[in-house]
Amino acid sequence: MKTTFRIALLPGDGIGPDVTAEAVRVLQEVARRTDDLHFEMEEFSIGAGEYLKSAQAAFGGTKRERNSADLAAGSESVVREFLRSGDPLPERVFERMPEFDAILLGAMGLPGVRWPDGTEMAPQLDLRERLDLYSGVRPIYLFHPDDSPLKGRQAGDIDFVLLRESTEGLFSTRKTPRDPAAERTTDTMLITRAGAERVIRAAFRIAAGRRNKVTLIDKANVLPSMAFFRQIFDEVAREFPQAQTDHVYVDAAALYLVQRPEMFDVMVTENMFGDILSDLGAALVGGMGMAPSADIGDKYAVFQPSHGSAPDIAGQGIANPVATILSAAMMLDWLNTPASRHGAAMIQTAVRTVFADPRARTRDLGGSLSTGEMGAAVLAALPEK
Repeated sequence: MKTTFRIALLPGDGIGPDVTAEAVRVLQEVARRTDDLHFEMEEFSIGAGEYLKSAQAAFGGTKRERNSADLAAGSESVVREFLRSGDPLPERVFERMPEFDAILLGAMGLPGVRWPDGTEMAPQLDLRERLDLYSGVRPIYLFHPDDSPLKGRQAGDIDFVLLRESTEGLFSTRKTPRDPAAERTTDTMLITRAGAERVIRAAFRIAAGRRNKVTLIDKANVLPSMAFFRQIFDEVAREFPQAQTDHVYVDAAALYLVQRPEMFDVMVTENMFGDILSDLGAALVGGMGMAPSADIGDKYAVFQPSHGSAPDIAGQGIANPVATILSAAMMLDWLNTPASRHGAAMIQTAVRTVFADPRARTRDLGGSLSTGEMGAAVLAALPEK
């Protein structure tokens, strides 16, 4: 009997649809090559593109034509009306998300589409917060020495997981209204005991299946919020006496990631620090096209590449789909059945096989494969069973 999983697809903006399509192809082929795995997928529109579409639809008919002309002319009142009319995450879509076993997301946001306060549309952050996806899991793995800017590293030498708390930290007040006429503004670093405890425990659980070492990344020498985070880390660490632990300030962590990344196994930190360091980690193994991620809560999870929407190359067939394909593998592993875990292992094996050949690369890695050709290479390398 086949195990059937319902997957919500949120391709999003820019290259999101390009790379999501390749991950879907891989998932479908994994299901074809196994006897007991099946996917039911449904696609939804969210993101900056959906915001623009819904805003235009809200204007409607003749009014839309009149207001579009006013908008092009820069009418301030019409601009304000237009900005209030759109929604990058329609409520009708969000209400459907709990129906699915997992969510596969492409990329969200467009640089030129922003809220009145100047920030970009970020419905992926809304999903994290509203679904309480507190564990931002960012695995970093070097498949081939040629893909790293660091000298002397071999495949597998760089292999760590960065875990960022995804619902609090310095992102916590991102929706606080900002007075455009004000001469100052502030953001607040929020650390709660409950939020810190659960993400730190998640880090120790991940480490138990790896090399069983957890490094806290903080700035406890300066920020009271980080001193509190460290206090909670040390308390939780006592629940895991078999694990090795250490503490590294975030600025030192950036240095060590470049000098000796092999010292890290699982790193746990707050939201903004994790956001920054995960991009640095991706650079060590080939770039954002090689960086999968997951945002996981107690009930729901979203899987997506760590990269942005890259609208300048959207639809050109040159984006690297590997981060999204590896995110799909993370999704199967999280679904946690024998069939899904086997499917995850199939994808991981296929990617390792493809990247053993240094010629099999997309443009971001110095190669010439198109998005579809890279997806086809992974498909061809999937084990039969």
